[in-house]
Amino acid sequence: MNRAPSRVSARLAAIAPSATLAVDAKAKALQAAGENVVGFGAGEPDFPTPEWIVEEAVKAARDPKNHKYTPAGGLPELKAAIVAKTLRDSHVQYDPGQVLVTNGGKHAVYTAFAALLDPGDEVLLPAPYWTTYPEAITLAGGVPVEIACPDTAEFKVTIDQLDAARTDRTKVLLFVSPSNPTGAVYTPDETRAIGEWAVANGVWVITDEIYEHLTYGDHVFSSIVHLVPELADTCVIVNGVAKTYAMTGWRVGWMIGPADVMKAANNFQSHATSNVSNVAQRAALAAVAGGLDDVAEMRAHYVRRGALLHQLLSDIPGVTCIEPQGAFYCFPNVTGLLGRTYGGATPTTSLELADVVLEQAKVAFVPGEAFGAPGYARFSFATSDEAITEGITRIATWAATAT
Repeated sequence: MNRAPSRVSARLAAIAPSATLAVDAKAKALQAAGENVVGFGAGEPDFPTPEWIVEEAVKAARDPKNHKYTPAGGLPELKAAIVAKTLRDSHVQYDPGQVLVTNGGKHAVYTAFAALLDPGDEVLLPAPYWTTYPEAITLAGGVPVEIACPDTAEFKVTIDQLDAARTDRTKVLLFVSPSNPTGAVYTPDETRAIGEWAVANGVWVITDEIYEHLTYGDHVFSSIVHLVPELADTCVIVNGVAKTYAMTGWRVGWMIGPADVMKAANNFQSHATSNVSNVAQRAALAAVAGGLDDVAEMRAHYVRRGALLHQLLSDIPGVTCIEPQGAFYCFPNVTGLLGRTYGGATPTTSLELADVVLEQAKVAFVPGEAFGAPGYARFSFATSDEAITEGITRIATWAATAT
């Protein structure tokens, strides 16, 4: 008996929905129903885009030249500005022809994997990882090879782990610092060692630098290509304006890499999406060509909020949490809250815990399962001090009811 063909391709049917967006949507649905929900789910700044950037977009919308297509790879002026910004921040020199402007950083991530991977190629993926990475790898035909990095190692991968995971099929290492979801930042020495390992083993590196300006205390961002110049011919940088300039909704990212890879990526985008919105590109041009005063002001708020969130989480019996080093997340270990009964519910996984906390305490966070790290949870501190205090106080009060 012949089986009826699937209505949806196996490739797309296998994709898991974005857990971070799902949590945010569930919290907003409860809020719309009249519930007072405190949300820690969405990974986006709660600040408005700086006014001077918005004004450039308003002017661009009124200019008829921005009502037409641009080159598929992006405005030449924006690509030149990205080159200058990359030299300023990452200390690496590129040519504008090595830049592709994409529809957000997420699109840059997928395009990078699509440009490098053939079916069966393996990608070393340190976990915890951003929820989209394994899906992008799989969609591009690759095989994600997860490497568990516990909190005892500050969620950082080691050279020994990379050696143990590498096979004849290994093509790419994904390197992210500062990290989403953990907030971990690799030291310059750690970054250099990983870059040198990649060169010595003939492994490409895709490095996501989207949180480059959000580091705290003594922790600093280090571009792996700057520290290991020999990596330049086998490395792709992905980045964007979303986190640095509070421009998540504008959807402008980019990838930078060797000329042959970028030519293939540009051809791919020319058929997939063509150019990014012209108005958004003009706004991004203003952002990357401008100063960093607004960024410094936002970072000062994140420093305070991160310290507050870390302290409140650490005060909950059964919760341990490393201090955030970068990005805007705390990633506590919540296993001490599992296996206990709260209001008739006994969560045994962090996934179940997230559902119970949302239902009973009306607080939303993303469970560690979304990031390849069961037993943990991601809390964003891109929200107000008041929301942080209220939300974590609710969880602490709720946790105290355990039997």
